[in-house]
Amino acid sequence: MRKRYSFSSRHTKRARDSKNLRKQKKKFPDVVQKVLDLSDIILQVLDARFIEETRNLEIEKEIERKNKKIIYIINKSDLADKIITQISPRSIISCTKRTGIKTLRNRVKAIASKINKEEKIIVGVIGYPNTGKSSLINLLIGKKSAKTGAEAGYTKGLQKLKLSSNVILLDSPGVIPKQEYSNIGNKKIAKHVKVGARTYSQVKDPEQIIAELIKEFSDVLQKHYNIQTKSPEYLLEKLGRQKNFLKKGKEVNFDKTARQIIKDWQNGKIKV
Repeated sequence: MRKRYSFSSRHTKRARDSKNLRKQKKKFPDVVQKVLDLSDIILQVLDARFIEETRNLEIEKEIERKNKKIIYIINKSDLADKIITQISPRSIISCTKRTGIKTLRNRVKAIASKINKEEKIIVGVIGYPNTGKSSLINLLIGKKSAKTGAEAGYTKGLQKLKLSSNVILLDSPGVIPKQEYSNIGNKKIAKHVKVGARTYSQVKDPEQIIAELIKEFSDVLQKHYNIQTKSPEYLLEKLGRQKNFLKKGKEVNFDKTARQIIKDWQNGKIKV
């Protein structure tokens, strides 16, 4: 992949946003730890396309150690052709299609009713960035109260929201496992892009990410864009010209084209 350098204000803003995001994420694990401490029930929201990859095993071990109740919420079921998993207890939903929400709401209330506690029951909602935690909460309570945003890591701190007279929902910022902070490389970054933990605007080298994605999903990308190739450079060249993403001299803007592919992926336009 060829390297490109730019000193435009757009790149400066991207670097500034990335720096701010890193600062926020340093605080997020502490916030999630507080959620685990306060909660009686934990909902871990997963991406139906990448169930195992969006599980946070570090947090799951902590939940088990604290003897908390957990339900695995498999969201974005509308984007997956098949859902194969043995994890339990689980609820399969789609926030976009609003399926499975009523069943989950009743299930949470039923579990809460069996907990012997004078204070209100607290249900914590955790998961990777951009798995749909805040959207799920809004659907569960029946109104838009939890803050949502297109940027991964949009939720900045704890939000307490009322599910019923005796049940409180706790929304939290998306957190990736600690080991993925320290052991970061192209493959880890590609994973974060794939599951939406890093958005198309937050990636420093989108062309390299496309190279990683095409290794794993070449058939999917070929089918979606109707471009028969396993070469990331050819895909970017062909798609860039189709979309007229050109710079001066009619050269393809590879950065813009790569970010468009990532955007299509994260917006659910490309079905796995």
